Amino acid sequence: MRIDEHTRTARRFLVAADSELASGDVLQGCEKLWGAASHAIIAMAQRRRWRYGSHTAIRAAVRALANEVGDDALIAGFKAAERFHANFYHGFMEMGVEFDRARRRVHNFVNRILALIDADN
Repeated sequence: MRIDEHTRTARRFLVAADSELASGDVLQGCEKLWGAASHAIIAMAQRRRWRYGSHTAIRAAVRALANEVGDDALIAGFKAAERFHANFYHGFMEMGVEFDRARRRVHNFVNRILALIDADN
């Protein structure tokens, strides 16, 4: 996939995540949040010519980007996305204030990365 395809997918998955969660499909909503975050960071990694072929590489790209732009909230946003990914498999997260806070962190993470990509154009 190209950078623009990853950014479109990230945006689409954010919308789909909210829709899935609103309809009560927590597992699919969680996986869409993870998908949005991973597609956003893959797009950024492609833009910067960083590695992105494994979860470890994606995590390293997030750390590198956070250092580059001086924004530790990116790390927190990515960690929230990783929790939603794990929840898809293990179902340990409960809906509520903490869940909603983590969801907002992922939204902020994705939107911040997409804004940085747009600024690069």
